[in-house]
Amino acid sequence: MDKQTAFDRIHQFVRQQFAEDYTGHDYEHMVRVASWSKALAHKEGADPFICETTGLLHDIGDHKLFSYPDKALEQRDILLTSLGYTNTQISLISDLIETISFSKGQVPSTLEGRVVQDADRLDAIGAIGIARTFAYGGANGQPIHSFSDQATSFRHFQDKLLMLVHLMNTESGRKEAEHRHDFMIKYVEEFNKEWNAFSTESKTT
Repeated sequence: MDKQTAFDRIHQFVRQQFAEDYTGHDYEHMVRVASWSKALAHKEGADPFICETTGLLHDIGDHKLFSYPDKALEQRDILLTSLGYTNTQISLISDLIETISFSKGQVPSTLEGRVVQDADRLDAIGAIGIARTFAYGGANGQPIHSFSDQATSFRHFQDKLLMLVHLMNTESGRKEAEHRHDFMIKYVEEFNKEWNAFSTESKTT
C-alpha cells in the first residue's frame, strides 16, 4: 500500500477515535502535531514518514482520554500491520509515543522521538495552546482561575506551559516555541491585569 493511501486510512481511524473529544485532544490536534512532526523532521534530518505517523497516533491509548487504552493500542497496531508497516516500524512508533509525554519527564533517545515531542509541545503553547488549555480545564471541571491552591486552567501556564520553551529538543522547534512563548507572556500579563482589576482578593498571581 502506498504512503498516501496509508495516511488516508490512518487519518480516518484517528478522526473516528477523537470525534467526540472536547478537551483539545481532538482530531485537529493530531493533524497539527503530525504536520509539525513532518516539517521538523525535514529540517532536522529525521525520518519524516515515521515522525508523521507517530504524530498522528501519539494520543491513541492515552489513559486520560480512553476508557480502554489497551484496546485502542491493539486497534492501532492492527491497522498499521494491515497497511504494511513492518513489526520494526510498529515497535519504533510505539516506543516513540511512550517517551514523548511531558508528565513522564523523558528526553527521547532518538531524533524522531525528540522531533515528535517538540511538535506536541508546540501545539500546547501559543494561541492554540491557550485555547486548548481552557478547553481541557472546562471539560474536566476546572475553574478558570483562583487564588487558592486548587488546579485551575490559568495555573497550568505556570505549572507547564511557560516552561516548555526551555525544554525543546531541536533548533527548529525552539525557534517556533520562542515566538509562541512571547505571545503567551503577553497574554498572561493581560489576563492578570484584567482579573485583578476588580478582584476582591488582594493576592496576585
